[in-house]
Amino acid sequence: MNILVTLDRRYLLPLRVMLTSLLMNQPGETVHLYLAADDLTEEDVLSLERLCAPHGACIHPLAIQDDWFEHAPTVRYYSRAMYYRLLAAQMLPETLDRVLYLDPDMLILQPLHDLYNTEMGDHLYAACIHKGLVDLSTPVNKIRLSTYENEGYFNSGMLLMNLPEIRRHVRPEDIFDYVERNRQLLLLPDQDVLNGLYGERILPLDETLYNYDARHFREYLIASQGVCDLDWVMRHTAILHFCGKRKPWLRAYSGRFAPLYKHYMSIAERTP
Repeated sequence: MNILVTLDRRYLLPLRVMLTSLLMNQPGETVHLYLAADDLTEEDVLSLERLCAPHGACIHPLAIQDDWFEHAPTVRYYSRAMYYRLLAAQMLPETLDRVLYLDPDMLILQPLHDLYNTEMGDHLYAACIHKGLVDLSTPVNKIRLSTYENEGYFNSGMLLMNLPEIRRHVRPEDIFDYVERNRQLLLLPDQDVLNGLYGERILPLDETLYNYDARHFREYLIASQGVCDLDWVMRHTAILHFCGKRKPWLRAYSGRFAPLYKHYMSIAERTP
């Protein structure tokens, strides 16, 4: 199973927590972790290797060439790192045909085998739409990005990537040009680009299984008519995503899933 993460050093702790939860819940899987980061030190990488070694997982730091981003425009406070998941196929070995991108601010609660082996056909990506109770974000974002034919506005925190199709159809110059032309409209640039350019080629997946927004337990419960209670989440949800500004590794966090996150964080902290 090939996993891709992109980050800077600020997210090293949450990455360790996410990896701990991932590796503890993938029995029988050999995980290859591909790491795209600008500022991790050699000791940072060694610490991740120590975390992964007991589970038989391998770390593969990716070389990022400056000339790939020579003409890449940046948007407000977003750096070139926002392009890494969009241009992952350029960085990853050509021998790979599939990779699962995961944000560091997640917990993995179940085996990912079924997700990873999803039949994608000619879709570029598989991802989830955070609809909430009334799916207000979809019409707003369709107007903002002129993506009227898209199924909805996909969250880019979990992306299953069909690398052969991406290599054929995703070009850096198209992405850079889109950012340059729409820089005043982009709120979450990499996610907006993903939806604006490739939304019609994204396979929608069930968000309650594969990109559950931890902020919206009550909305999921109501929308499911009481089915998606806490017991259901613990038995069925594979990926719990701590979206938004309030993060569970901060001391003041008090969300419903705070104890669960602190549990995995305490395990991660035992490995130096």
